[in-house]
Amino acid sequence: MRRYRIRLTPEAQADLERLQAWLIERDLPAAERAIEAIEAGFGLLAHSPFSCRKAWPGDRPLLRELVIPFGHAGYVALFEIDDARTVTILAVRHQREEDYL
Repeated sequence: MRRYRIRLTPEAQADLERLQAWLIERDLPAAERAIEAIEAGFGLLAHSPFSCRKAWPGDRPLLRELVIPFGHAGYVALFEIDDARTVTILAVRHQREEDYL
């Protein structure tokens, strides 16, 4: 089975830090569980990124979204399949946020 390398853009890393900081202020145990859920989602990308939905129809069929369940909502990671070995996570947001920041 092919395993993809997962890369994060600086923007995606900043998104994760922002989301974690917000949750740490409110509920540290929940923040720890959220990070575990996000890491598990990224693990799915390492094995089967094509199983995720296309982000937008059009000229970028390799631009996709991973829905990461967590609690009553969850997170959404925008990513692109770069080649046969690499997936780049472009942004991460909470499902209740309006869009990728």
